[in-house]
Amino acid sequence: MNRFDTETRLTEGADGSLHGHVHSAWNIGANPNGGYLLTLALAALQRTAPQHPDPLSVTVHYLRPGIADQPCELDARILRTGRTMSTGRVTLRQAGEVRLEVMAALGDLSAHAEPVLSLPMPAIPPLQDCVSRADSGQGLELPILDRLDIRLHPEEARAGAAGSARVSGWIRLRDGREPDALASVLFADAFPPSVFGLLGVVGWVPTIELTVHLRRRPAPGWMLGSFQTHDLAGGRLIEDGALWDSTGHLVLQCRQLALVRQAERKS
Repeated sequence: MNRFDTETRLTEGADGSLHGHVHSAWNIGANPNGGYLLTLALAALQRTAPQHPDPLSVTVHYLRPGIADQPCELDARILRTGRTMSTGRVTLRQAGEVRLEVMAALGDLSAHAEPVLSLPMPAIPPLQDCVSRADSGQGLELPILDRLDIRLHPEEARAGAAGSARVSGWIRLRDGREPDALASVLFADAFPPSVFGLLGVVGWVPTIELTVHLRRRPAPGWMLGSFQTHDLAGGRLIEDGALWDSTGHLVLQCRQLALVRQAERKS
């Protein structure tokens, strides 16, 4: 079993409760990545509604940071099940406190029609011309890069280099596991914050709320992500993003509200 599946694996208690373990390999600095925590929660919902395996719409509120290298408990409930979709809620707790709350609609993305309208994939340099996120100088230790291979647009790879609040690049799981819907949700929260391109080194930008809409299961291979911030005020930003698969099809769109610890341009 690959590392992503191993490190999102859940066990069921005698009372039917679900339990997982938050691995520090997915940290951004000292804190578990929010996208990784979300995949643990969605894995719990998938177990609860196996007839609808794919997240279609996901909204997560982060109440507190997760705790690395500690167990977690997941309370997953299906609120309604229909022919094509289930709606559920899941709470992730650690050390007796709620860390995140998730509402999600689940369905089956195995069959889909060609889109009538779709967001086109942007043109960025090929993989071999892009820069590892490890070389971006974000100002944080990034253990997550032992799990994810992220290659950034060369004009957006260094702090403040883009001159605007945008970031784009290629992403995959480092051990070669092909992407699926759950991994795509993880990827939606794995790039550097887009304000990194405008403000320079901003450190950790914690998510308050994240919404993800999935449109299809990704094809095998690298995925391309593009993220922009058009709204930054009062130490909070709203970032919009999208991911495309190796065939150029749009896989998901996302939006998040996050805190910015440092919101001043460096001289």
